Amino acid sequence: MPEFIDPTVRVRASFLTAMAEFRANRDYPTSWFVDDVDPPALTDPQAFAAYVTRVLGERTQSGVRSGYVPMTTLWWADGERFLGRLAIRHQLTPALEELGGHIGYDVRPSARRRGHATAMLAAALPIARTLGISEALVMCDRTNTASRRVIESNGGRLIDVTTKKRRYRVPTTRP
Repeated sequence: MPEFIDPTVRVRASFLTAMAEFRANRDYPTSWFVDDVDPPALTDPQAFAAYVTRVLGERTQSGVRSGYVPMTTLWWADGERFLGRLAIRHQLTPALEELGGHIGYDVRPSARRRGHATAMLAAALPIARTLGISEALVMCDRTNTASRRVIESNGGRLIDVTTKKRRYRVPTTRP
């Protein structure tokens, strides 16, 4: 049964296969998180462990790189199989209010259209609540119908549609 796990070296092989899938998929632009993986981590187990440590450290202000905000990254996995990732940004900058939001998620191409993104967002909302987020700003590209459905099925209320994004408010508690 898929569940959130903290980033871990335990799923390295599956994670690396997923990164190759993301890069090979021409149906969607490559996610920023794929490009954010430290290049040496793709070939060197020690560098992968350092990447995992970096990602886990980003949960606190002291672990955040310049230009970023604290965020909790979780991996969606079924046993040793990496299925996707989700990040909850603890706070927003003006740029994130326009193009990023509190929660972003990605499902590896071979695991799409199986309900993983909907389940991931649903499981993330209570976590966001514990971080002090009462309504999460969640957005998707204007043309991403699948992501629009994920957000709306999790209670997302459309705020507006910009030139690039559909922006939603999603309550972190169910009524």
